[in-house]
Amino acid sequence: MDYQNVLVTGAAGFIGFHLSRRLLDQGKCVIGIDNLNDYYDVRLKKDRLAILEEYEKFQFHQIHLEDKTQLDKIFASGAIDIVINLAAQAGVRYSLENPHAYVNANLVGFVNILECCRHNPVKHLVFASSSSVYGANTNMPFSVHHNVDHPVSLYAATKKANELMAHTYSHLYGLPCTGLRFFTVYGPWGRPDMALFLFTRAILSGEPIKVFNHGKMQRDFTYIDDIVEGVVRVMAKRPEPNPEWRGDAPDPGTSYAPYKIYNIGNNDPVELSAFIDEIEHALGKKAEKNYMDIQPGDVPATYADIDDLMRDVGFKPQTPLAEGIGKFIDWYKTYYNHSAVS
Repeated sequence: MDYQNVLVTGAAGFIGFHLSRRLLDQGKCVIGIDNLNDYYDVRLKKDRLAILEEYEKFQFHQIHLEDKTQLDKIFASGAIDIVINLAAQAGVRYSLENPHAYVNANLVGFVNILECCRHNPVKHLVFASSSSVYGANTNMPFSVHHNVDHPVSLYAATKKANELMAHTYSHLYGLPCTGLRFFTVYGPWGRPDMALFLFTRAILSGEPIKVFNHGKMQRDFTYIDDIVEGVVRVMAKRPEPNPEWRGDAPDPGTSYAPYKIYNIGNNDPVELSAFIDEIEHALGKKAEKNYMDIQPGDVPATYADIDDLMRDVGFKPQTPLAEGIGKFIDWYKTYYNHSAVS
């Protein structure tokens, strides 16, 4: 599918920044939206944004997705071929403290995106879901064809709700929608609330790190470049109705409507203790560890089945963990000028 004009929500965020830069490097026109909220260091978001604003074909709007009036104006200002919805209130643990932020950004904001796509000639809506939707499911590896009706955090519930809302618009209005369940994304310019960032900063500062579930947690850590490659390939492939879909045996990953769900993960879960070992090796410094119980809302393990992604777009994430961590630490030391304090 040919496209030129792409709207990226959450463009100043971690994944949104990397994706926008990739699209701009390809000569695409990118309209970026972000509210630049202070969930984490706004300076980091502004520095990402400053890089994107060096491109002629990038334009930026600082708005909340909940502001439908402003969103309508952006959609009405020109033909948008593809919408990539990456804006969301992120974080599992924060959803226990501030649930209303998730309802506003992830539910109200998303229905506004759906409405704008419905009323404008958008060819494809690609939206971020999350591995967290698998919740209490322990059938590994996680498949998009598994039932995901038992979330264990409000964040996960809002992401599952996004999938359901998108399917409804595919059914009612024929809007092609693809949901992407991301698995623990890491890399340069990453989020300060994520484990790699927290561990690196603490180790360099000589501070103890919190090791939840006593280091037995498993995560399918996925490098940012692999995530972006997967998104770009999926963007160009609009979902088609599955002719074999049956209402008496419904497949959660496909539909009779133009709707599809993919996992994008490394397909290689790593135990948290081994992840920390890699960070220590890259830093040349040992961590002081405080072992703790698993936190409310966390799942003990994630592991992506990516068969559908490989079959449909011919891609499998392949960046080795040691290489990805090394690239993050190189960026971290440069960005913070070898300082351990952000």
